[in-house]
Amino acid sequence: WYYMKVPTVAIVGRPNVGKSTIFNKLVGKKIAIIEDTPGVTRDRIYGTVNYKNYKFHLIDTGGIDVSEEDFNNEIIIQANIAIEEADIIVFVVNGLEELNQNDFIIRDILMKSGKKVLVAVNKLDNPKREENIYNYYELGFEDVLPISGEHSLGLSDLLDKITENFTENNMEEEKDDRIKFCLIGRPNVGKSSLVNALLNEEKVIVSPIAGTTRDAIDTEFTYNQKKYVAIDTAGIRKSGKIFERIEKYSVLRSMKAIERSDVCLLVINAEEGIIEHDKHIASYALEEGKPIIIVVNKWDTVNDKNDISTFTKLVRSEFKFLSFAPITFVSALTKKRIFTIMPEIDKVYINSQKEIKTSTLNDVIRDAVLLKAPPSYKGKRLKISFAQQTGTTPPKFTLFVNSNKLIHFSYERYLENKLRENFDLEGTPIILEYKNKND
Repeated sequence: WYYMKVPTVAIVGRPNVGKSTIFNKLVGKKIAIIEDTPGVTRDRIYGTVNYKNYKFHLIDTGGIDVSEEDFNNEIIIQANIAIEEADIIVFVVNGLEELNQNDFIIRDILMKSGKKVLVAVNKLDNPKREENIYNYYELGFEDVLPISGEHSLGLSDLLDKITENFTENNMEEEKDDRIKFCLIGRPNVGKSSLVNALLNEEKVIVSPIAGTTRDAIDTEFTYNQKKYVAIDTAGIRKSGKIFERIEKYSVLRSMKAIERSDVCLLVINAEEGIIEHDKHIASYALEEGKPIIIVVNKWDTVNDKNDISTFTKLVRSEFKFLSFAPITFVSALTKKRIFTIMPEIDKVYINSQKEIKTSTLNDVIRDAVLLKAPPSYKGKRLKISFAQQTGTTPPKFTLFVNSNKLIHFSYERYLENKLRENFDLEGTPIILEYKNKND
């Protein structure tokens, strides 16, 4: 198992200089496994950029505005967290306006950080305007680049500059045989308490105040002679709350924890039930292709303990896109049913690495097609000539077809269900990819 260290780039600047446009252009449209799942779209403040042979995380920060009354505390905290997280900072200024007090305050914060800063002068969409660029050297940074986020001008130069010192994907490889799992979920669902209950020792600070665990905390332990690492993440708080600006970075930290985990435990609070934001959090793990276990915590607060089947139905109807994920009911407080967690982690981890023989796989696909033929579209029908497994973690299957334009979403779901019926893939997402036979 190799852990890849991916660099982080933060976009900072005052409000309305075009940060989000630049962010969206650089991240592009990420084709997610759950693209067609309703209720899981959200504003992106975090994304992954793939450029040439490089990959990096990108964070879009809130606009830093000195005129806001709460500037002193929160904006400074926000700026500092973004800067602390980032390896490189893209400082966006508006090329159609003079530099102002805000720009210079941000400049001072960035200078103190000692991080590499690239000044992106935005909204320069014609050569005449580019002459203005020299005014921005006054900020004192070496790299000043003219761009237009709106018209995608100069973005490849910006990307070249961002990645110029990245080595082979800037990745550190280290062999690691420990199974890593992270606990993700909203603040105050009991993630730290669950870690403590699992470890039976107080290594993680437990506090009833939402948002105490700002950083992901790693704890190594042994269970049944095997080594594990529990990664407790900052709770992902719903945006719009008072600390929205700071919480954005807890999302980023949770993303990083998800990325380096082998298994994700989505923790839900039985007392509060399921809210929309739980689905958003789950979707981050799903997009990364990680095995998922749904852990319903605080089960001791539910009066009717026989009501597991009713709550299970509720979870299944709310998390339709996680129909493959096992559900376990626990109480970190009373340690009831805590013993159910570790065997589930082992099981879904093994399933995510499962390799299926090509002949067996083709038998299952052939039977599925005989049982229910693909629907015809404009007089044509999908034909699957051959299938093979082309990846693990998560398992990926490539189907060679007459035309990948003939695949219908419902038929794809049918094939996935057939694969799951025949092979134990509980807990892990699976990817189906289609290749035209003649390509």
